[in-house]
Amino acid sequence: MHTRSEPAEREPDTSARPPLVRELLLVAGLFLVYKLGRQAANGHVEEAFHNAGHVWSFERAVGLPGEGAVQGVLLHSHTLVQAANTYYATVHFPATLAFLVWLYWRRPRHYVWSRRVLAALTGAALALHLLFPLAPPRMLRAAGLVDTGQVYGPAVYGDTPATDSMANQFAAMPSLHVGWAMAVAVGLIVATRSRWRLLWLLHPLLTLLVVVGTANHYWLDAIVVGALLAVAYAALRLPRTPVRAHLPWPAAPARNYASPAYARSGAQR
Repeated sequence: MHTRSEPAEREPDTSARPPLVRELLLVAGLFLVYKLGRQAANGHVEEAFHNAGHVWSFERAVGLPGEGAVQGVLLHSHTLVQAANTYYATVHFPATLAFLVWLYWRRPRHYVWSRRVLAALTGAALALHLLFPLAPPRMLRAAGLVDTGQVYGPAVYGDTPATDSMANQFAAMPSLHVGWAMAVAVGLIVATRSRWRLLWLLHPLLTLLVVVGTANHYWLDAIVVGALLAVAYAALRLPRTPVRAHLPWPAAPARNYASPAYARSGAQR
């Protein structure tokens, strides 16, 4: 006798989707804290330049290549350097937002995990901005680099960094441009099954070359944010998908051949 059974099914991924209004308020709140935190870290000009000198000397002491090597490639083409400036100015926030929106609708469980990782990474970065103000290489005379945004456009920051009320230009360490791009790539690689999904790593790689080539960040800024992201992933593991096992289909009730009812029915045949 054979009994029918269904294989165990995974709980629908949509069950992990949090309420939309709550998420909109949460993400908006995190963004507000991010902006206010950067502005609160503004100032400290002398300390920022002092730290920049130490970072530049440390990179050369450990043998990291000069940031000017990347910028030299960009400066060979007016179109290329403008494209790098545009990428720096326009891709950072929209790409991360699009990533979160896609995960929310298509991979809710991965969305919650990635949102937590991004929040932890951003919080740690803001703390480091307060503790270690750092002038970017475009401001450091010893670096001999060009402020490509101001020279070639489009420019992201104001002409006077010390009084820039829209952004903290002395928050180079660590690079959230690179950190968010890495989180986007990792999140998409984990959440998808395409054979081409490793190509998402091109996003943080291109972002790294852009932030270094435009002289907005040092190599060390990207190394530090990578370490912070690794700690965030170690602390915030992707939860397992709960498995809801289904019992086999119930078999037909067995006949009791010794019962009086069965004996009577047999006698009538």
